[in-house]
Amino acid sequence: MNCVSTEIRETCLRLLARREHSQKELLNKLLIRGFNKDDILAVIEELALQGWQSDLRYAESYARNRIQKGFGPISVIYGLRQNGVVAANLEDIVQQTAGSWMDHLEQVYTRKYSNDTLMDRNEWSKRSRFLLHRGFSTAMVNALFEHLNIKFI
Repeated sequence: MNCVSTEIRETCLRLLARREHSQKELLNKLLIRGFNKDDILAVIEELALQGWQSDLRYAESYARNRIQKGFGPISVIYGLRQNGVVAANLEDIVQQTAGSWMDHLEQVYTRKYSNDTLMDRNEWSKRSRFLLHRGFSTAMVNALFEHLNIKFI
């Protein structure tokens, strides 16, 4: 292993010691530091084979973190894809990490809003948009409102 590869490896390990990183994140961070792309890819591949870097572990960690912050499945999956995780089973990974989406959605909703069951269309739209922007689907939001017995005035 040459001097540059050793420096790339040490930098990767320092980054991975702080938190999980996707291969794309490591690549981007090392490119910014001025390393050669081919050298970086070779080191990242080696680290992945040795188990130091794993996109699966990264996906689980990222999903857990985003779900704890109140984001829904659409947002979490989009974020994973933006960070270079292209596993075919992202939906399964996110689902296993979240558990019950309806419980999670209800927690996010009740943390932000009171339990008013009657509201006008503007308030209903505002609350729906909040949940949609958090990455929950329209079907999930409608199911939540039905579950909470929320009606229009």
